[in-house]
Amino acid sequence: MIQKVFKKWFVLSFILALGLSFACNKETSHQSIPDVAVNVQIDPNSTMYLELNTIGGWVYLTGGYRGILVYRLSNEDFVAYDRACPYEPYETAAIITMDASGITCSDLHCGSQFNIVDGSVIKGPSTMPLKQFYTYYDGNILLITN
Repeated sequence: MIQKVFKKWFVLSFILALGLSFACNKETSHQSIPDVAVNVQIDPNSTMYLELNTIGGWVYLTGGYRGILVYRLSNEDFVAYDRACPYEPYETAAIITMDASGITCSDLHCGSQFNIVDGSVIKGPSTMPLKQFYTYYDGNILLITN
């Protein structure tokens, strides 16, 4: 009798553990962009960053895990995102690029599309937003950190 209970408990535990391991692998494989220290300072009003001199302008910078995309929202506000796609962050071809519209960005590798204002998903397969960095602008220098 004890052997039957033990066998049932063992089989049930094994099936449950197996199911959880598949669920966890599926969940984490498309959303963890590695943390890389970011501490970038630029002068968005300089001639080096002409694209950022106007609202709606954007540039790519080095830094982060796969590079940084910086976008000027207003005279005082900027957003900055890691260019790694949250769907396949370890895939070297999965890089976020600005779309011709200037209001969305996409990963041409998987087809995911994101809103540039807040990094939210417009079209999948990604279900996670872009990894956003903190920005602080004092009127002269833009600081991008995590």
